Amino acid sequence: MAAQPKLDPREQAFLRRLSEAYRGPLTAYFERRVRSRDEAEDLVQEVFLRLVRRPDGADIDNPEAFVFRTAVNLLRDRSRRQKTFRSHLDETELRQDRFEGISPERVLGDRQALRAAMRRLSELDERTRDAFLLHRLEGWKHAEIAKAFGVSVSSVEKYIIKALAHLMRGADPFQS
Repeated sequence: MAAQPKLDPREQAFLRRLSEAYRGPLTAYFERRVRSRDEAEDLVQEVFLRLVRRPDGADIDNPEAFVFRTAVNLLRDRSRRQKTFRSHLDETELRQDRFEGISPERVLGDRQALRAAMRRLSELDERTRDAFLLHRLEGWKHAEIAKAFGVSVSSVEKYIIKALAHLMRGADPFQS
């Protein structure tokens, strides 16, 4: 918790006058915009906390405008935080939904399919397998692979097609 700034008696009296004059109107203002009286009172308290924490020597020419501008800014900050929170919550729920649908049977089946695909890839010549893995797993473009291998882009395309055809032949559950 941050240390409270030391206020001289003049500042204390000024804040007391502001509190007496504006606590009621601020509470009413916030109650019209938030769900509960407790939340409204917390926001009123935050307005006065911001007044206390303002930089030294920051005189307030128009206290009413300053108090209500601070109140408006608090509501904006609160709204932004709520939107960000809701966005993160929605994203978390979306991720949760995706993972809750993964059953142990599906995990086992996917592992078996991955092992079978890796077995099928190991049957390919090294250049075909490497071209396929660089493209599909590493995200390399055909031209990048061609340059690395010292071959044409057309050759890389043929390697990848060959690897896909080989994998697809192995995807048939009735074929061994």
